[in-house]
Amino acid sequence: MHVRSGDLVKVISGNHKGKTGKISKILRAEDRVVVEGVNVRKKRLKKTQQNPKGGEIEQEAPIHVSNVALWDEKAQKVVKKRKDLNA
Repeated sequence: MHVRSGDLVKVISGNHKGKTGKISKILRAEDRVVVEGVNVRKKRLKKTQQNPKGGEIEQEAPIHVSNVALWDEKAQKVVKKRKDLNA
C-alpha cells in the first residue's frame, strides 16, 4: 500500500472527492482505508436495557485505497511518493 496509518490523505475520486483527513485504520485484506471525517455513515442502534431509547451513531466507513492520495500540508498539493513529502 502507498499509505500508512496516520498519513494525511486527500480523496481523489468518488462522492467525497476533495476532502482531506488522517488515516485512522487500514484494512489490508480488503484494500480499504478509514479516513477521519470522510464517508461518515449513520448506524441505528436497537433498544437495549442499557440504552432503552435506541438511537443513532455516526462512524466512518472504509473507502478503497485507490481513491486516496498522499497530501502535503505545507505545499498544499498531492504528492506521488513518500520521499516527496515535506513533513
